Amino acid sequence: EGEAEAEWLQDAGLSDLLGDHASENDNIGLLSTLTKTQAAAVQRRLDTYSRSRRRKNKHPVRDVRDIFGVVSSEVSIIFLKTAGTFLYGACTAAVYSSIIWSPLVFSLFQWHMKSSLTQKKTPNQTKTSVLISYKLILYSFRAASSFWLPELEDIFCPVAETQDYSCQVRNPGKEELFNMDVAYSEQAAVLLKGSFLSESRRLKDGNTLTKFKIPKGRLGVTRIGDLSAQDMKKIPTLALIELTALCDVLGFELKRNKTVKLKTTEKRLFGVPLNTLLENDQKLLPNTKVPLLLQSLLSCLEKRGLETEGILRVSGSQTRIKSLEQKLERDFYTGLFRWDEVHQNDVSGLLKRFIRELPAPLLTAEYLPAFAAVQNIPDLKQRLQALNLLILILPEPNRNTLKALLEFLSKVVARENNNKMNLWNVSTVMAPNLFMHKGLPNKIPEGKEKQLAEGAADVVRMMIHYQDLLWTVSSFLVAQVRKLNESNNKKYQFYDKRIKNLLRKIHADKDKVEKNQAESFFKHFLSACLAQPSKIVKVHASLLLKDSLEVHLNNATRVADVLRQFQKNLCQNGWNIVNTVNLLKCNLLLYEVGGNIGEHCLDPDTYLLDLYHINPHAEWIIK
Repeated sequence: EGEAEAEWLQDAGLSDLLGDHASENDNIGLLSTLTKTQAAAVQRRLDTYSRSRRRKNKHPVRDVRDIFGVVSSEVSIIFLKTAGTFLYGACTAAVYSSIIWSPLVFSLFQWHMKSSLTQKKTPNQTKTSVLISYKLILYSFRAASSFWLPELEDIFCPVAETQDYSCQVRNPGKEELFNMDVAYSEQAAVLLKGSFLSESRRLKDGNTLTKFKIPKGRLGVTRIGDLSAQDMKKIPTLALIELTALCDVLGFELKRNKTVKLKTTEKRLFGVPLNTLLENDQKLLPNTKVPLLLQSLLSCLEKRGLETEGILRVSGSQTRIKSLEQKLERDFYTGLFRWDEVHQNDVSGLLKRFIRELPAPLLTAEYLPAFAAVQNIPDLKQRLQALNLLILILPEPNRNTLKALLEFLSKVVARENNNKMNLWNVSTVMAPNLFMHKGLPNKIPEGKEKQLAEGAADVVRMMIHYQDLLWTVSSFLVAQVRKLNESNNKKYQFYDKRIKNLLRKIHADKDKVEKNQAESFFKHFLSACLAQPSKIVKVHASLLLKDSLEVHLNNATRVADVLRQFQKNLCQNGWNIVNTVNLLKCNLLLYEVGGNIGEHCLDPDTYLLDLYHINPHAEWIIK
């Protein structure tokens, strides 16, 4: 006990909470982004780890309540103290913005906040102090200015609790909304409170599968690949915490295997780790994301195998397949291998052999049990939520390779009238290659073989059919990345041990530079909250134009409108006609760069004024 929790905390990016000298200082940015259910998931594992350490008579480890507060309290102390800091900052920014209010109220508010944050109090006493302090600033602001602040309950009540997910009717074949704005675990918690139970759906007829639609909010939809590599590195840890929280709410154990030690091989293609394959391929073709051998196998099958009856199901000659493997090992990189001389069923055999021979499963040894366990979740939407998070957790080489495979399998299913391979047939054939691995023990209970095989095929079927949805980065995860970047960029971090020092620095104004930084931060924070009817911004296209494009933003301005305006300006300004025509044939994209995001390729339906309020310090660049 405790070893699994320690490994989980390391994978979740919370390794600094382990050991005798654990400190939340380095993890406060990540912890501050967590939702209520995510924080509870972390708390449970840290609590288990702490108990196991005490049983082993090691040096005492810090109590979990030092980080998350008392479990029984409605809102943990860390969130209350963060709220207090936010209120003090808002109060300071209000003064900077020339909002007139009583100095007496300011002094009283300051005294309340200092006493509530520095004195040792019970959770209820702390909560009461924050409530009193907030009411003071709230009523004073409303009386003396037009500045608006929400009720404290509106800040701490999760968005999920204000929505009724139980009213959604689940009918196979009909389109449903797939909400990605609210954390999946929060949605599940609301459904659990309402005792809403939905039937398990495992249907072999692909035509009756429920159709899901991701509702586009004002900020559009973010796909895998739209975020920079720097921001994508933050996604797996956040997805792991969210997946764990979702499984906790649903009452499922998140099963994980230990990392498999990869054996070295003298081969160059088959049985070689994905990372090694890609390193070798990138020496020939930089920026290669999918192994060249796999690309060649899929390309050959797409050209001549999609119409072949029983493709993937009908086995090729094992003797020929083994001979072809040896020829590929010898001639593939020299360009001497002749694909047009190979029978299509042999190529499909090579494809399945390539996947099976990988030293570690394509779905990774660590999370293969979790992929297999998805079938046990009764509700289809929650199964897809879990799959979406698992795919985000996968290492990039595995995720890109899996995507290429699934895209090919979708093309096979699309030709089922000719090749007689429908969605269920393709899933049944491919499932053993993804879920059975020679490097892992396959302990199948007696009498469960058929059930587990069908369950694995069902997971593959979902990945093929819903791959567009599964390769989407949820809006709530993007929001957490933004918060994490903001936290990392701030000079001041709002946590318990430094809160007193922080307040002293802001109030005493000892350092003019620090004051100006705090002033700038809170001014931008407040300006983003205030409603603005319009805004003028500049969009850069440095490689195409010397001057930036000036854009007038209003509530209806979208990314697509800016790109159309840019194309129109090119034509009107008499730019080189040849270059203009060539440029208009390209797929122009608008990127959000800097501020609280690394680089973000924007959805054409993103409303830019809303985006500006969320990230006012970013640049917008056309590429």
